[in-house]
Amino acid sequence: MKRVSVASLALAAALAAALIPAAAVAADPAGQAVDAARKRWQESPHGPMLERILPPTFEPAQLPEPASRGARLTIEYCVQCHNLPNPAMHHAAKWPGIVERMVVRMRGKGNLGELMKEMMAGVKAPSDEERAVLLAYLQRHSQRPLDPRRYPEIRTDATKSFRLACQQCHTLPDPQRHTASEWESVVARMERNMLWMNRVVGSRPDPREPQLRIDEILDFLQRYAKKG
Repeated sequence: MKRVSVASLALAAALAAALIPAAAVAADPAGQAVDAARKRWQESPHGPMLERILPPTFEPAQLPEPASRGARLTIEYCVQCHNLPNPAMHHAAKWPGIVERMVVRMRGKGNLGELMKEMMAGVKAPSDEERAVLLAYLQRHSQRPLDPRRYPEIRTDATKSFRLACQQCHTLPDPQRHTASEWESVVARMERNMLWMNRVVGSRPDPREPQLRIDEILDFLQRYAKKG
């Protein structure tokens, strides 16, 4: 059975982050926006901090309804300050507060005072109408929380790795969100995210960390997955 620590394989995480840029950016507006943001971070003294806000494992082509206005606005505004967010990062009720906070920051205001204003130099904020479209898009494709009444197994030791892994970053996802084959790639991406977020590059895995059983996580999700 495959096991990994909650945070391990630092070198692999660093390589995954490094491989995303130019080779993965096609000659399309979305790719160009992401590429331009990365170049801006490289030139900014705040770039290293901005680039570490979100993992670089989600690309424009993976956005739901990628040709929609909501997807275009997500790319246009969100990648100004950090890597592209997945709408499924949060459930619908959480997105309004996050969008509001991000818009305030894009306007150069927020909890860092003058530093925030300096960091947001050259960054544009959405209009009220654009913000409404963006929020509706993020909520429409947000994470669908798991209902424990439908999955009694969620309270047992058999799903301990699932709870431990997923609740680090968002609400527990409903297995019905994806088909069995889709879950395989989603779980692989989440594993890369955990490696990227939880390990300082160059450090070594700590054997005292909880060991996640990736096979058990995938087994649970695939057994109750949406029929393809």
